[in-house]
Amino acid sequence: MLVKKIINDPKRVVDESVAGFGLAHADLVRVEVDPIHIVRADAPVSGKVGLVSGGGSGHEPLHAGFVGFGMLDAAVPGAVFTSPTPDPILAATKAVDGGAGVLHIVKNYTGDVLNFETAADLAAAEGIEVRAVVTNDDVAVKDSLYTAGRRGVAGTVLVEKIAGAAAERGDTLEGVAAIAERVNANARSMGLALTPCIVPHAGEPSFTLAEDEIEIGIGIHGEPGRERVKLEPADQLVDRLLEPILEDLPYSQGERALLFVNGMGGTPLVELYVAYRRAAELLGERDIVIERSLVGNYITSLEMQGMSITLLKLDDEMIELWDAPVQTAALRWGR
Repeated sequence: MLVKKIINDPKRVVDESVAGFGLAHADLVRVEVDPIHIVRADAPVSGKVGLVSGGGSGHEPLHAGFVGFGMLDAAVPGAVFTSPTPDPILAATKAVDGGAGVLHIVKNYTGDVLNFETAADLAAAEGIEVRAVVTNDDVAVKDSLYTAGRRGVAGTVLVEKIAGAAAERGDTLEGVAAIAERVNANARSMGLALTPCIVPHAGEPSFTLAEDEIEIGIGIHGEPGRERVKLEPADQLVDRLLEPILEDLPYSQGERALLFVNGMGGTPLVELYVAYRRAAELLGERDIVIERSLVGNYITSLEMQGMSITLLKLDDEMIELWDAPVQTAALRWGR
């Protein structure tokens, strides 16, 4: 099977992609190559809590696309679908330490958690105070190939934005960690896949689906979900994702939410808005008020066709921090 990719050497995909990202967004970031990490152009910001996240590549724009004013101070890319090692995480942590401590935002995958913990220990030995928040918003499965407990998926984007705004306004490390924990605790996500993706160095699909099959509850690395079903109309698919979210974190009438419909990389916006329309309709029937929205490809799985839905239960402070100015490659408003 011939795999068509716009790449040179599969072993150099991440290095060359990160180099290109740095050239394209030199006004926002600088790229450090040994060990590889991406840092906000003006880092470290004196007196501000630094925010570092990272994980395997292949989920772009997560995480590098969210480095900049009002969001992350650094991102650490691993190989495709592979956690970064402690060395670059430590380097990123040191690069963003402005004297107020550093918050690690870590998706709940075993490799990520262990390597960020090791890097935090090494940073502490050098006198940098580090706190970590582990995101685990996926309601689909409790344990997977990569995790103990729930997976961290699209809710991570919302944690990074809202915690980033809290850091930008001058909150303490404890305060930024607390708001990040609060967002994670109030976010729930679930995804589906229409097709697998192809990891460049593997050169073959990460799993197989029949022509008329979809996987409900898929992970962002192609991990299995809850069930395989025959392809259904969009409205039924949205119901399959949203119902478990609302069962897991019930809403009272009049409660406010941020509705995030995310593409997995290969799904066009025209389809994501079809899904958003049904999700909004369903929430309206439950008297849940959609205060804020996000639609697009923000945490992807290479070229996988599919989507995820995230619902975040909002309070006044979260809305204020969501609306606060942000200037990154992938998310920008108000500045």
